[in-house]
Amino acid sequence: MKLTYPSKVYLNGEWLKPEEAKISVFDRGFLFGDGIYEVIPFYSGNLFLLKEHLDRLKYSLNEVELKCDIGDFEALILKAIDLAELNQEDGAIYIQVSRGMAPRTHYFPEKYNATVLMYAYKTNLRGFQQEFKDVVVSNDLRWHRCDIKSVSLMANIIANTEAKKGGFAENIMIRDGFFTEGSHSSLFFVKNDTVYTHPNGTFILPGITRNFLIQLCKNNAIEIIEEALPVSALDEVTEVFITGTTTQITAIKNLHFPDKILNFGDQIGKVTKMLQQLFSEEVKKQTGVDLS
Repeated sequence: MKLTYPSKVYLNGEWLKPEEAKISVFDRGFLFGDGIYEVIPFYSGNLFLLKEHLDRLKYSLNEVELKCDIGDFEALILKAIDLAELNQEDGAIYIQVSRGMAPRTHYFPEKYNATVLMYAYKTNLRGFQQEFKDVVVSNDLRWHRCDIKSVSLMANIIANTEAKKGGFAENIMIRDGFFTEGSHSSLFFVKNDTVYTHPNGTFILPGITRNFLIQLCKNNAIEIIEEALPVSALDEVTEVFITGTTTQITAIKNLHFPDKILNFGDQIGKVTKMLQQLFSEEVKKQTGVDLS
């Protein structure tokens, strides 16, 4: 799908055309990347896991001591979808909160007015059940607070750009011999019909789709272990998949290392397929939208 700009954006209390939206050159989000963001999916205009996404937004804001009242965000989100005329379309909401304008210093200003940006955009959320992707593997060079959904994403940007240049769907990262996650997705392995994923903590983002999938496993008698998988255990792995707000659940066909390629079959594995089906059923249950 071709990337386009939204028709309307919300900025600090106003709905504007993108070309009319302006922030100060002294906004700390611009100068430092001092801000938090969130992305929330919707299917045919119906929001999915809204509370969970807003709770994560609150968590990140609290972790960086960024004060912002998000009490009216749900109403703004619904208006963003309406103004973008996406009530019958699939898409996502982008929210960004920065610490606002202040003279440039590294430490937080005592007084500030947060800058709030929000908009809805169309994106393809169908067909993930048929995707079987190749990914590249590299060292995880990000900071140690990956649990905060910060707009400061330079290491992620470099990793994802490296993947795109090589024709790969994602860049899967390794820290100290253990897999963490992708540049913009959560990571899962299947070994002996048991699902493995890195535990929550400061080395990964607490993915909303990731957490939802973990609960799906528990509710459907699929054994899941939140434990970092060492690279040395790959010989026992039979399936790999990634999850994310717009990635949903995407199967991985090949892991490309600098010196080798590991293949995980010519068709999507049975556990991955089962989880994709369970996920689609939950989307239908919560939004009324059939993804099959």
